[in-house]
Amino acid sequence: MEVANVVEEVAVNLLRLAVIELPADVKEALQKAYNEETSEAGKTQLKAILENIKLAEKTRKPMCQDTGTIIFYIKAGAEAKGLDQIPQALKKATVRATKEVPLRPNAVDPFLQINSGNNTGRCIPFIHWEVISGNTIEITVLPKGGGSENVTVLGMLVPGQGVKGLKKFVVDAVIKAGAKPCPPNILGVGVGGGADIAVKLAKQALLRPLNQPNPDPEIAKLEKVLLESVNMTGIGPMGLGGKFTAIGVNIEYAHRHPASYPAAVAFQCWAARRATARIYPDGKIEYLTHNV
Repeated sequence: MEVANVVEEVAVNLLRLAVIELPADVKEALQKAYNEETSEAGKTQLKAILENIKLAEKTRKPMCQDTGTIIFYIKAGAEAKGLDQIPQALKKATVRATKEVPLRPNAVDPFLQINSGNNTGRCIPFIHWEVISGNTIEITVLPKGGGSENVTVLGMLVPGQGVKGLKKFVVDAVIKAGAKPCPPNILGVGVGGGADIAVKLAKQALLRPLNQPNPDPEIAKLEKVLLESVNMTGIGPMGLGGKFTAIGVNIEYAHRHPASYPAAVAFQCWAARRATARIYPDGKIEYLTHNV
């Protein structure tokens, strides 16, 4: 198997799938929100969202003009070959997808204010690596929109307040964000570790399907409580009022220093785009989030 070529083709396919077709768990959650929404304005917005999703799939065009900053998460088997070829293959795939899908060019030099025109640049696409056992390579792409990214928050909470302080932090973040992240949102909550670790965990939490609660029953219960609390704000779909300000809350955590309690909330808009595939040593490709 020519690793570079296979990774490039798979990554292009993943980018196309991610920006055009939402995973089934997200579509189901949005449909459920529409069925249960009691606000007329909120229901109208959810209806428009669902129609937008269908139109994107029918026309094979991106569901939103903001196709995001490209982030890849790689689970690399310790016995897999050609891992050093992956970064360049992902960069080539991003350039191709920008032209072929197409994706909006969103990579801008922060100092020169120059857009690269192909969604690549220094550290972009960004790649997260995780080494796992075995010989497979699993690739997940997260095209992260700017509107939801702009309201991401990091807080260094008072350790003594514990979970009570965390609940207030999350709800306050949602209230402050208001309509900016295009609700109904998915919230990734990262807790512990350190400032940078909390933010990383928060964004990584967005990758977990909405129909998969946290494996820890106590944290799963907290996710449910936070979702109910956030939806009590009444911000509603697109900020126009209603029961569904969020359709999911996912928590990831790390142990913390006794003197600090870092926490972060990463917002994902209703267009919760992600796509995952697994590559086997014989070249077989398994798409995990979409029917291909």
